[in-house]
Order: sequence, then structure tokens, then C-alpha cells
Amino acid sequence: MSQSRSRILVLPRPKLYQELFGPDDDHLLRSLGEVVLHESESGPSAEELAANIGGFDIVVTGWGSPVFTDEVVKAATDLKLLTHTAGSIKHMFPPVLFERGIKITHAAPAIAGAVAEWALLLILTMLQRPHLHDRNLRDGVWDKGVPPVRRELVGQRVGLVAASYTGRSLAKLLRGIGTEVWIADPYLENAEALDLGVQKVGLDQLFSECRIVSLHAPITPETHKMIGARELALLEDGALFVNTARSWLVDELALIAELQSGRINAALDVFDNEPLPGDNPFRDLSKANVLLTPHMAAHTVEARRRQGTHMVAEIQRYLAGESLLYEVKQENLVTMA
Repeated sequence: MSQSRSRILVLPRPKLYQELFGPDDDHLLRSLGEVVLHESESGPSAEELAANIGGFDIVVTGWGSPVFTDEVVKAATDLKLLTHTAGSIKHMFPPVLFERGIKITHAAPAIAGAVAEWALLLILTMLQRPHLHDRNLRDGVWDKGVPPVRRELVGQRVGLVAASYTGRSLAKLLRGIGTEVWIADPYLENAEALDLGVQKVGLDQLFSECRIVSLHAPITPETHKMIGARELALLEDGALFVNTARSWLVDELALIAELQSGRINAALDVFDNEPLPGDNPFRDLSKANVLLTPHMAAHTVEARRRQGTHMVAEIQRYLAGESLLYEVKQENLVTMA
């Protein structure tokens, strides 16, 4: 396809566009064809998209972009490439797009590093507890002389649920600072585990024998509430449970009950109801053993820029007739977020 003939419709709102595409990426994108930006801070509706998508062969989507309804798909007569500047594409793009031969690529790998760092931060925070010492000091309590309750991460065994993009990224970080990493993932090949320097184990063994467990599995039918009362009961007293993936994976009532007992610790970035309601039981849990953050693991300046950079590069590859690095195939959807 000739670059001069390409028409590129960009759906992310202006503020998000500026976060995703720095000056260099914006310049490169505009050099690849005729670029039309969405100009309102309110995202386009599916009806608006259906009315405007005709004639565009490339569409850039992101957070806040509408689902591709039947009307949108029918109107997208010239569409050849969809580049999604965020991660999950399941809820947005129907199977018919794959069947029509439209290529779809996404920026999930660009987000993984930010989430992995946040998961590592949550683990370190709950082991070393600087947030509690900060609160005590501000309240006038000098607690330096109390018996040690802090734990080191180096030398610990950490269990990761799923070798997703984020799971793999976190495994590398953990291995780099001297931890033993176990991963429970039925789709992880033994050779891949060896390359990652991790041990592949079953879910029950991971929960039973890892003092720290972090979730990184995708939303699929088989992962719905895969972590319930039985699995949580396998954790040893004082264990740390971390979730920066999705609350879909966990029986939230079972988790609340376990945390109310004070038997385990947790650091959570995701919840069934977001924003977290004022009367949600999580808000009443002890600050000593539960750390809550508002679904912000992926929100870094660098991740945003990588997302835009990756997708502009994908458009450039497509127009040059090269293979896409982050293409999503229809068969991938079974195990993807």
C-alpha cells in the first residue's frame, strides 16, 4: 500500500493523544498519511464512528474508544489495520474483523513494564512497610526501637499466576534482585520457563509453598474467580497476596473474609466495583495488613509514550509491507486479556 494513499483515523481524545504521542511520534504519524484526529474530550460514540469511519484504511483506538458494533464494521469498508494503543482488544473488536482479514495490533507489551514495576513496589512496600512508619512518624510516634517486623525480598520465593506480558516482565525484575520465581500457567512451555529462569508449578503448589503470590492472569472464562477461599486458605500465615491484574480472577468476598481475619497480607490495585465505593468493606480493613491503590499500575509517563511509539512503528511496518511485531491473531484471543 502506498503511504501517500493511507488515511488514518485517530480516536483517542486530545489529552490522551498528547500523553501517547510525543512530538517525534506525532510528526512520524502525520508523515505516514492523511491523519484525522478526534477533537473532543468526550470519546466518539459507536454511532459517530460508524458515520465517519468510511474511507479510512487505518484506525488508531485506545481507552475510551467505542466498541466496533455491527454498524461500525459495516461502515468500515476500507479498513485494513487497527492499532489499539491500550492492551485488551476482546471487548472492542468482533471476530468478523479477523475473518475479513483486517490486521489488529495492540500495545499490551508496552504497558507490561509499568505494571510489573508497580507490583514489585507493592511487594516491597508490604515487606518493608515504609508507609506505616511514615504515618507513625507524622503522628509523633518514633517507632525505631520496635521489634523487627520488616522482611527482605532477596532470597524469598515469589509465585506468579500466569506468564503474561506483565508476569514475564515481573519475573525478570525479581530474578534480577535475587529471588526464586515460580509460575503457575498451563500455557507456559517448559522451555519457556527455562529461558525465563523460573520454575513451572501447579496453582495449589504455588499457593502452598510461596510466601508471596502475585496475580497476572487475563480475563477469560476459565480464570473467573479462579482464586477463591480454597486457594487463599493454602497461603501460609503472614503470606502476601498481590493483585494488579483484574478482580475478575478473585472471589472478592472470600478475599475480604480472609483479610478480615488478619491471617494474610494483601496489596490490591483492582476491585469488582471501581471507583471503590465509600461503604466497600475493603476500606475498613486494617492498614497494617492491606494496601489499596486505585487501579493505577499502568499509568506512567513512560508507558504512555511507549504505547504511542509502538503503534506508530506498527503502522510504519504495515505500510512498508513488513510483519507486525504485536499483531493479535484470532487464535490468540482464547488466552489473552
